[in-house]
Amino acid sequence: MVTHIIHRGLAKKSFKENTLKSFNYCFKKKYGVETDLHCTKDNKIVCFHDFNLKSKFKINKFIKKTSYQELLKISKVKKKPIPLLKDLIKLSKKKRFLMLEIKPLFSKKNLKVLLNELKGLKYYCLTSFKEKNIINLYKAKKNLKLGLLIPSTSSFQKVLQKSKKKYIKFLVLEKKFLYEKKLKRLKKNVYFYTIRDKKVFNKFKNKNLIFENL
Repeated sequence: MVTHIIHRGLAKKSFKENTLKSFNYCFKKKYGVETDLHCTKDNKIVCFHDFNLKSKFKINKFIKKTSYQELLKISKVKKKPIPLLKDLIKLSKKKRFLMLEIKPLFSKKNLKVLLNELKGLKYYCLTSFKEKNIINLYKAKKNLKLGLLIPSTSSFQKVLQKSKKKYIKFLVLEKKFLYEKKLKRLKKNVYFYTIRDKKVFNKFKNKNLIFENL
């Protein structure tokens, strides 16, 4: 079945990324969402893209060195409250698909917290650019749906090589690979990121697409 997922909940240009309000709109439109995960100083899993608050909130603080209550206080002032993963799961009512990207390298303790929060959830997958996250998750639980994110700088040969790893259940490729003629050589499911052009979306709508602002 083809899956279309909204990147960071950005269904419209006016929306704020990785917020419950944006996610809720996506769910109402019957789309799944992609979001980014970090772990706070007090071991709370949050939905936020950057490692640092500097870009979004003009404050030089790292997520991993800040408590969730402090993050929430800072983000609420800017009217962009940073949600907990558990709040997103509750909002989805466990019916909408969640693609959860682990941004940093999570410690085994972080991964344990994450897996505990995902208990009972059916419609989700876990991805990361950091292959070590995928390996450690596979060691913890073999039946997880785990995907490796691969940047545009990678060659197709490298993509093919990674696709053969037993712990990688699917691949998440940059959109340039939509035009790769050898895609059929991949024996695993593939998602493509991030589609921001309606013509490209319509041309490849039979593929698994991660899109925004369309």
